[in-house]
Amino acid sequence: MRKQALIGKSIDELKEIAAELSMPSFTAKQIAEWIYKKKIGSIDQMSNISVKNRKILSEKYEVGCYEPAHTEVSDDGTKKFLFKTEMGHYIETVYIPDEDRATLCVSIQVGCKMNCSFCMTGKQGFSAHLSPADVINQILSVPDSDKLTNIVFMGMGEPMENLLTLLKSLEIITANWGFAWSPRRITVSTIGILPGMKVFLEKSDCHLAISLHSPFSEEREKLIPMEKAYPIEKVIAELRKHDFRHQRRLSFEYTMFDGLNDSIRHAVELAKMLKGLDCRLNLIRFHEIPGIELKSSSPEKMDFFRNYLNNNNIITTIRRSRGEDVHAACGMLSTKEKLQNHEGSH
Repeated sequence: MRKQALIGKSIDELKEIAAELSMPSFTAKQIAEWIYKKKIGSIDQMSNISVKNRKILSEKYEVGCYEPAHTEVSDDGTKKFLFKTEMGHYIETVYIPDEDRATLCVSIQVGCKMNCSFCMTGKQGFSAHLSPADVINQILSVPDSDKLTNIVFMGMGEPMENLLTLLKSLEIITANWGFAWSPRRITVSTIGILPGMKVFLEKSDCHLAISLHSPFSEEREKLIPMEKAYPIEKVIAELRKHDFRHQRRLSFEYTMFDGLNDSIRHAVELAKMLKGLDCRLNLIRFHEIPGIELKSSSPEKMDFFRNYLNNNNIITTIRRSRGEDVHAACGMLSTKEKLQNHEGSH
């Protein structure tokens, strides 16, 4: 029988484990401290728990951290890791170092159901939801774990489709008994799955990023088929009910495609759509992927777009591309071929 991972468990679940194994309830807090704060790799290292209780705990449980199966390093220092999940699938995680910050882009699903036309993860299709242990393992097991300053849920998958794992992972990252991070260091991205987004906005204080890509519904639907179920107008109407003027930040991601969503008409409509909403817009260069005809807008067009929006009171920046040479940039994560190569090499 496979042992269960302790990482990914909440303090209440750790209390249940302690009770079930006839250990004092404070043992739960000790376990949480060892796995989330001291980041140990084995139950044997939990020195303030008796040898007898460690042995009992080890019979059914393990810490549950697994090192990456493969690593690729970009010329710009970005690192892409291949992780095996609890269910035996593979996912990708990206570490992005910068001058004074280090961001980890984590995955929440194996593949993705959203099938956005410009995304390699979407082309891969959907295989499985990740467990909280799979998410937390990405954070604990990257070699530069101690350097992390920010986490973005922008890897493989749609976070609002795996809501329970998302909320539990966020609790572990932000709770005092967990990593005790400020929610301001975490951003969750969604294409606007309304039911999940509403729950997320109520239950979490983390930043929110919305994949926008076109202000026109028909056009957006060609890029993001889910526009049909959750139109961007309804998503923005929901966002207007919340207060983003304080510490929580709302941003929109806008990948720019040549001749498709980069005209003055689009800029005008975007300014109108986002007017009065406390937010920022990130313009992203499209990274070409096999079998997709789309091309990226020129740097000049992106500059024009940014300047127009800034002049119309929409804070707009062009996001610098990172890790493109190792397929670690936006929309490039996929384990389809990687998996065949990796499995084949064993």
